[in-house]
Amino acid sequence: MTGVRKYHLALIGVSLLIIVMSLVRVISGHDDITSSGTFAAALMLAVPIGLAGLGGLWAERAGVVNIGLEGMMVMGTWFAGWAGYQWGPFAALAAGLAAGALGGLIHAIATVGFGVDHIISGVAINLLGPGITRFLSEVLYKEGSAAAQAGAGITTSPAISGKLPEWSLPLLSDQIDVFGMLERTHWFLISDLAGILGGLTRDFNPLVLLAVALVPLTYLVLWHTAFGLRLRSVGENPWAAESLGVNVYRLKYIAVVISGAFAGLGGVFLVFGVTKYVEGQTGGRGFIGLAAMIFGNWRPGGLAVGASLFGYADGLQLRSQGAVTSFFLFGAILLLIYLGNKIRVMTRSDQPAELAGRTTKDYTIMAGAAAAAVVLIWLWMVVDKLPNEFVYITPHVLTLLVLLAASQRLRMPKADGVRYRRGEQH
Repeated sequence: MTGVRKYHLALIGVSLLIIVMSLVRVISGHDDITSSGTFAAALMLAVPIGLAGLGGLWAERAGVVNIGLEGMMVMGTWFAGWAGYQWGPFAALAAGLAAGALGGLIHAIATVGFGVDHIISGVAINLLGPGITRFLSEVLYKEGSAAAQAGAGITTSPAISGKLPEWSLPLLSDQIDVFGMLERTHWFLISDLAGILGGLTRDFNPLVLLAVALVPLTYLVLWHTAFGLRLRSVGENPWAAESLGVNVYRLKYIAVVISGAFAGLGGVFLVFGVTKYVEGQTGGRGFIGLAAMIFGNWRPGGLAVGASLFGYADGLQLRSQGAVTSFFLFGAILLLIYLGNKIRVMTRSDQPAELAGRTTKDYTIMAGAAAAAVVLIWLWMVVDKLPNEFVYITPHVLTLLVLLAASQRLRMPKADGVRYRRGEQH
């Protein structure tokens, strides 16, 4: 399948998804499903997840498992808050990037330099990050210090001095606000499109543009440059790459340091969201970023889709807890679409039974999908509002379900997590 055809399929998939969301909004009556407020919140929540996922992508494409992204994000948040209140937002950006990169360097030294198990090193980073930042807070933000007089506490930094500019799309999302006017009509599909576009193009800062641009930039670098080819070859077979003159150690170090810098940038974004560092504000986004990367099959485009999905789920539950029940209806409609397409393929007479999907396994899957659709519709009809405890864990449950659904088509880099030593036979 050519790139053009894949691009067309992606457009068709996005269009179908928006139509289904519009249909769910009309049936359920929850306007927040496609409101500009929900999508603005989803964008803010998806960006740090996506940045952490990009960090994981760079490391694992070079063969280094990096589950320490959470700890690197924590380091990025603390140093961004510390530098930001003294020297402003650009200093916060630089300090957060440097702190995350330092965490990546520590991970690289342990795994690449000393051959420590990647999982053990990642767990150590996740413990080290919060420990170091708490220690620094107790030393620098103690009572009576200049920072404490500026509003700091043991678990929070003073507010960042100054702020990044915010932009809106002229006319369509600003001034006349065409998108806002169309959204308030509540017309089928038209108001939904206006709400989505309005939420994505109103009051965003330059860091959002940078984060979004890093997705295609990563794709171009890793898949369309000689450097990217060498880096990916290191993640597939470092001994073969070594035999061709590739400096495996250097590429692994570069990839893991970049990985940490991306995670630190995700932490900076979180700090800018509340204008200061707050202990625990990463909230497990480093781990969700890893899940988004796996869901995306170690590719930037799929990672962006996964991060958007998790960000939307989180944004919707923040905007309207009642609207979370619409996920039941949404899932049922998607299952019915899957069944309809499966039946269409099976009824074609120009293909062998195996290719048309007329095997016992296919019938079993279809029966399971039909039963699941019925159960989801029943839950949507009888459940008016989920308990708060279930609402808050919605993004994490969705993470598990998405990984379960995607697990059959995943292919990680072959040498991901493998201990490499120059000259060893493999």
